[in-house]
Amino acid sequence: MSTLEAVIKDNTLYIHKIVDFNKNSDKLLPLDFTSANVELTGEILDNTDLFSKWVNQKLANNKARYGIGGYNEHRTIYSRSAHFNTGEEPRRLHLGVDIWGPAGTPIYNFYDAKVHSFANNNNFGDYGATIILAYNMDGLEFYALYGHLSLASLTGLKEGSFIAAGEKIAELGLKEENGHWPPHLHFQLILDIDNLKGDYPGVCKFSERNKYLANCPDPNLILEYSFY
Repeated sequence: MSTLEAVIKDNTLYIHKIVDFNKNSDKLLPLDFTSANVELTGEILDNTDLFSKWVNQKLANNKARYGIGGYNEHRTIYSRSAHFNTGEEPRRLHLGVDIWGPAGTPIYNFYDAKVHSFANNNNFGDYGATIILAYNMDGLEFYALYGHLSLASLTGLKEGSFIAAGEKIAELGLKEENGHWPPHLHFQLILDIDNLKGDYPGVCKFSERNKYLANCPDPNLILEYSFY
């Protein structure tokens, strides 16, 4: 068991939900964005409205409150954005978990934290409004990145300010403010932020997979306390 897994296990009583979810009545739908998903045509991926319609229809057909998935997933959907296609090797490996739901969905802080940094990463296909919180759990310092938020979520934030466990920190943004994606949360754990502020790669080259996965543990270590 890794150190992060161990300290999370020791602090389960203090970990709060990230989104509202009733385990007795609500449903999660795993969504696959690899090449195995032949439903997602180029026409759909090139049009954010069509992409959003596809996600919403999937959720409605399955009576699911949220779609979820993506950690360590090699995704074809990033071909829609030049942001992921620079250099000889494109970035395709997803380093976080996505929670797909309606714009305006409240997002909560899972554990006492401080604001590390925030930014509006407004490239097409990027995070849009982004918040990074810094955590110290039994002496272990790590970070969580919350991406694709509403611009209003950044209002009033100050680096170093305290955010209590369970406090609402953001809402999911519309396409115009979330990097032009269907509304969803990108949630990512990061051990070493490498002096970056307001941003950290959420997608890496497959050739760098081992390095990035070692620095970005599975977010389900935290998300399981929201859903399972």
